[in-house]
Amino acid sequence: MGKPARARALKDNEARAVTRLMRVSPQKLNLLAQLIRGKKVERALADLAFSRKRAAKDVKKTLESAIANAENNHDLDVDALVVAEAYVGKSLVMKRIRARARGRAARIEKPFAQIIVVLRQVEEPA
Repeated sequence: MGKPARARALKDNEARAVTRLMRVSPQKLNLLAQLIRGKKVERALADLAFSRKRAAKDVKKTLESAIANAENNHDLDVDALVVAEAYVGKSLVMKRIRARARGRAARIEKPFAQIIVVLRQVEEPA
């Protein structure tokens, strides 16, 4: 009686993970997405582990979640996974006020972002 199942949006050799409402600006998060895009999974995890950026820990958790999805839900080989896509989207922006001189106010914007990581299983060239 429920809704019919939706067709799978990804290919059979792909898995993904999404993290929403990360309290970091999309511009800063995009630097980390560029860092891991196109790399093998173990290399991307190592790069995020030793990155000095604050958001690297959250991106690493998202990548580990995508790896777990690939292994447990889609039966993909973890050793053959590559970060096919890593892209960032805007989310909500909290608006705050900072008091300024002569009774004026300045707006402070606290942006949120989301990151989507798509992994793809590739066959090794023999």
